[in-house]
This record gives sequence, C-alpha cells and structure tokens, in this order.
Amino acid sequence: MKRTGLRVAIALALILSFSSVGAFAASVWKPKRPINIIVPWNPGGASDLTARTVAAEMEKPLGSRITITNMPGGSGAIGTKAMFDAERDGHTWSGNATGSIVTYQVLEFLDVSHRDYASFLAVFTPNVICVPAASPIKDFPSLLSTMKTKILSVASAGTGSGGHQAAEFFKAYAKVDYKHVPYQGGAPAVTATVRGECDVVMQLSMEVTEMLRAKTLRAIAVMDSEPLEVEGYGVIPPITNWIPNHPTSGSYFGLFLPKNIPADALEAITDAFKVAASSQTMQKFARDRGSKAVCIYGAEAEKANETAASLISWMLYDAGIAKKSPADFGIPRLAN
Repeated sequence: MKRTGLRVAIALALILSFSSVGAFAASVWKPKRPINIIVPWNPGGASDLTARTVAAEMEKPLGSRITITNMPGGSGAIGTKAMFDAERDGHTWSGNATGSIVTYQVLEFLDVSHRDYASFLAVFTPNVICVPAASPIKDFPSLLSTMKTKILSVASAGTGSGGHQAAEFFKAYAKVDYKHVPYQGGAPAVTATVRGECDVVMQLSMEVTEMLRAKTLRAIAVMDSEPLEVEGYGVIPPITNWIPNHPTSGSYFGLFLPKNIPADALEAITDAFKVAASSQTMQKFARDRGSKAVCIYGAEAEKANETAASLISWMLYDAGIAKKSPADFGIPRLAN
C-alpha cells in the first residue's frame, strides 16, 4: 500500500509540473510572422522616428522582426484605418501620437474612439515656434507684433495635426489670426518652411532640432512653461514668458494597437515595450531631439489620452474646425 501511495504522489507531482509548464508556455505569446507598424505619416516625422527607434528595441525581447510601413494621408486617418481593418492578432500596430488619435472622431475622419486603443507612449515632445533663418522676425515680441498687423502663413503636418493644434492654441491665446498651410506630415511642413514657402512652423521639437542645429530655422519659443535646451543649438525660451496662461502644447508619441487583441499578445507586447522604453537608446534618442523619454502604458496611457481628448477636441470644436461636438462622444471639457 505504501508503494502504491508513493507512485500516486509522484504521478500527481508530474501532472502538476507539466500543467504548470504548459500554462507558462501558453502565456508567453510569440509573433508568428514579422510585425508590421503602420506609420500614417511620411518618413522623417516624429511618429516615424519614434516608431522606428522603439521597434528596433522591441525586436529582441519579442524575438521577431518588426517592419515599418509609411501610409500618409487624411491627417493620419488612412493608415490608422488600415491598422484597425487588419486582423486583430497582435501583428499589426500603428506609430502615431496622442494629439492625433484623439481628433479622428470629432473631425469625422474615423469612427474610432481614443478609448479603442491600447497605447504605449515612449516620448513627450513639445511644439516649438520657428521661422526661417532668413526671416526678419528675430524674437517673440517681433513675431507677435507682426502677426497683429499681418496674416502670416503657418505650415503644419495636416488638419488636426500637432502643428495645427499648436497654431490654434496660439491664435486663441495670442489673439491673432493666421493662414493655415497643411502638408502631409511634419517633415514636409518643416522643410517647406526652411525653403521659405511659409512664414512660420509650430511643429514638434523632435522635428525641428536638426534644422535648428543646421541654422536653417530660428526658434522663437517653446510652447511650454519651461525652457527647452537643445544640444548644439541653445536654450529656447518658454512662451509663458510673454503669455503666462498659454497651455503646454505637445504630444506623446509611441505605438498604438487595437485594444481587443488577444490578452497573451497584449501582455507580451507590454513587457517588450517596457524593456525598449527604458533602454539607453531611447533615452539618447529623446535627449538628442529636445524631447523627454517616458514609459507610459495601460491605465496611465488611457488617462493621458483622456486628458488630450478633453483639451484638444474642445479646442478644435470651439475654433469651428471640428463639426462634431466632443460631448457627443462623452468627452468632457477640462476643468479650469
């Protein structure tokens, strides 16, 4: 009897052991083919640069190649729709920004809410007001006085993009007007301003730092309450030096997936993102581009999206750019 009891105990232990191994193996999701990140903007912009850098750092922990597909158009809506139309199995992501995804519903670009995403935010980058290096505008007072008497053209990455939002915030708080000139991405908007096609650009620090170092653009102010130091260029003063109540204008950049992918895929992608976002490569990437490296996901990312939706959607609606009220989608105004 004793021998029989021992055999039963050993058998149970083996069963439990194999069951445990099986459960662990099942929880570790591995991609079955290369992952595709759709960047819904042209190459060279903040979304594209961030996605490529984070992706390179996630390949090793995921054990998979990650490819980038640029699909510009519709202020990012075309590529984003392609991601949502793909099979929701964890193999198709997008590289974008909070400032963009929160606008698609109120601008009627997509019937997708910012609440439909699992967001992985790796970098925060503020908007910077810049003019061509040869511009007669030398500083913020001269910019403001010029815009009080003359309509200047302002380039942006497209309607509803981060640069367009920054221009609208500036219009509201500086009490000036401007001519909006949309391009298909941040890089084309910055390049056009360098060439003198537009008077001003208010794109993100990540997109203008190289042009500042090359002395083809001149920074007038960072749209934040703190100065911005750009290595190789200098310190850019905050807009609150002249307009104290001007809100911070900037965006979180990173990766965005449909929220309803398999749970084991989401868990594995989250773990890989945490490794990538905390890497020295990401820290250097952000520092070199006048940005801040962050590692935000899960509930904290959802909160960041909600805050951006409340601030940006209502600004676009109040300016008459968005025809749909944010209230229709349950988006409250930010409390003063």
